[in-house]
Amino acid sequence: MVKPYSTTAHGPQHHDVLDPPPPPYELHSSGAVLATSIVVNVNGTLNIDFSSKSPGELRELLPPFPPASTEPTPRSDALPPSLNIVIQVVGSRGDVQPFVALGDALRGYGHRVRLATHNVFEDFVRTAGLEFYPIGGDPEDLMAYMVKNPGLIPSLESLRSGDVSRKRKMVAEMVRGCWQSCIAPDPVSRQPFVANAIIANPPSFAHVHCAEALRVPVHMMFTMPWSATRSYPHPLANIQCDNVEPTIANYLSYGAVDIMAWQGLGDVINGWRTKDLGLSPVPASLGPELISHLAVPYTYCWSPALVPKPADWGQNIDICGFFMRAEPTYTPPADLAYFINSGSRPIYVGFGSIVLDDPASITHHIIAACKMAGVRVIISRGWSQLGGDSPNTNDVFYLGDCPHEWLFKQVSAVVHHGGAGTTACGLYNAKPTVIVPFFGDQPFWGSVIAARGAGPSPIPHQSLNAQNLAEAILFCLSDSAKASARDIAEKMHREDGVTAAVQSFHRHLGVSDLTCDLLPRQPAAWLYSKGQVRIKMSNAAVKVLISQGQMEISDVKLFHSKEYHLEQVRWDPLTAGASSTLGTIADFTVALGGTFIDPYEKYKLARSERGTGAGRAATTAAGNGVVNMAGTMVKGTLVDFPTALADGLRSVPRLYSGKVQQREKVTDWKSGGTAAAKSLGTGFYKGVAGLVTKPYEGAKADGAKGFLKGIGTGSVELVTKPGSAMFDLVAYPAQGIYKSIKSKGKQSIEHQIEEARRELLAWGGQDLPHAERDEVVRKFFERKRGH
Repeated sequence: MVKPYSTTAHGPQHHDVLDPPPPPYELHSSGAVLATSIVVNVNGTLNIDFSSKSPGELRELLPPFPPASTEPTPRSDALPPSLNIVIQVVGSRGDVQPFVALGDALRGYGHRVRLATHNVFEDFVRTAGLEFYPIGGDPEDLMAYMVKNPGLIPSLESLRSGDVSRKRKMVAEMVRGCWQSCIAPDPVSRQPFVANAIIANPPSFAHVHCAEALRVPVHMMFTMPWSATRSYPHPLANIQCDNVEPTIANYLSYGAVDIMAWQGLGDVINGWRTKDLGLSPVPASLGPELISHLAVPYTYCWSPALVPKPADWGQNIDICGFFMRAEPTYTPPADLAYFINSGSRPIYVGFGSIVLDDPASITHHIIAACKMAGVRVIISRGWSQLGGDSPNTNDVFYLGDCPHEWLFKQVSAVVHHGGAGTTACGLYNAKPTVIVPFFGDQPFWGSVIAARGAGPSPIPHQSLNAQNLAEAILFCLSDSAKASARDIAEKMHREDGVTAAVQSFHRHLGVSDLTCDLLPRQPAAWLYSKGQVRIKMSNAAVKVLISQGQMEISDVKLFHSKEYHLEQVRWDPLTAGASSTLGTIADFTVALGGTFIDPYEKYKLARSERGTGAGRAATTAAGNGVVNMAGTMVKGTLVDFPTALADGLRSVPRLYSGKVQQREKVTDWKSGGTAAAKSLGTGFYKGVAGLVTKPYEGAKADGAKGFLKGIGTGSVELVTKPGSAMFDLVAYPAQGIYKSIKSKGKQSIEHQIEEARRELLAWGGQDLPHAERDEVVRKFFERKRGH
């Protein structure tokens, strides 16, 4: 049961046109195998209760551990061609800075790198020598929201205050900016750009959706665990268990957090997918687990010396080490140098980009704690301007911007919010650390540091006072904390996180799929296809062949290096049909709500902006709502339901570890009809033939026992395979017709991409040497002849 938020005494129930009713903030489900209760706390973390009456059955439902291997993750010696890479990052400067280091390293391999993030970081990124693309969004507002809502899950207070409205609008703005960062020219030089690959952190939200539209690889990188594991719970989850093993609860906590996050933003993402990208909406049952469902590669940017890779993470997940940038050249101002050298070594206190509600109170606690501990302190003012206009004293120095790489060498211990970059810098310089976490990965890093003995238990910012901070500082000055910090630093100095991350990115790319067949150091952008001949071509190769009169631009089409399939996994016809029906009901409910809410919102917007035409706008919105309701029911009845039943019957062998026949790919009404005919023939043939082949194969493998098992399997498939084929007669053509109707939006996106690639093709650049041009022509003729 989901309890949606509704306002009564706390405010009106009407919402802005971009702000439909807030998402649910509680989720309850019951069942013998697993019952779950999820409640969002005031601070935005989740209280999750798991209970089970069948813990053994629950254990069997978890995926198996990947095969054990003592060998390191294999490294590919084949380097990819020089790619156009866009790195999409949402967050504070501390989130952006590690990716600046990554981008610089990628440029060293010949890649063209564009960092797409908030507008305020343009100078920071461009000064580092990287291209920049603004995606919008206000990081200061984002940080203020995150303080109240760790993990982007709205607390009750934020639902009431309107923070969710601003956040949802900001996400809508940022995902549109992320898409433009994939295909728009450089805002300054106007040099065309089309991404060949995407790197992103999860809060950028657009990542896999942009990759699906472009059909290019995407690689996730993050500083906190976001992939399900039995080793530890999701950092945002507070778990209570009843008859559920702790390791299983750890694993399930990741899905619970994903579900709540998708509840809050799924409609925003799907609205953008369908309207701007021409993609089908992500089904509600697939949205929370989309990244894991597609097995998108992940690289976690922390030291394996601190947190080793869990045994249940597969080959698509790497841990590479922190992204440490080279220490910048820095000369301290005279007053800072004088303060450092005029007494005992100070400690550092700073909260960077965190936006505090009451910075004066926090400053008071810091100064009082330092007096109690008998230490001098450097206080970084940060975005909250700690200290206000207070002057420096003999024991307190208020600091503006200063590189941590230099500063942390000058202090005896550090106190900060626990951002991954600041944490890494402190430990790299062997500084005992006090973490005062606010949101996200910060509590996680506080717990890790405490477990390693390099600092005390983290102090949540709501609990910070002079007494507990003074005790934490004294712990950091102890010999044991200093020794632990030195031990961690020694291990970190043997790591190179940025280089390891580049290797991880390259390893998961699929080099052969990206490479031009005629110029191996260049990425394929176009496909020449004539009969059986398929040649992947770069822009440079196409220019050579056109200039030599060997082909026309009309002879090639867009090349796609990666395809994404969002089909849901069905286990049997009963659950498949039920889930399809529930999905249709959910979509119809949303459309029904829009029929009543949207006319009012359009009316209100038209009145506020133009003052006229409000009635016409409301009538149009009501008509669109009715059309959406009808379309939802037609699609659910004629497309989704028969497709789900066909998939459910086709997936029955999965229940006894049999081989499941893959669904035919349908792109339009023609391929739908062809797939239906093929499925009908093979379904009836394999169903009947299985009565003979299955017992024979079973007897050959396991004697009489296998023979009897084969009879049972063959009998089941005599029903399921022809049954699936019969439903496919409806499902495949219906899918094809639906995709043909919906292809208009997709064609629009394809046109955008093609135009961007043609601009890139026409852009100047250095011509190839004569010998290389001749080689392109020679290889082209060889490929055409089939050599």
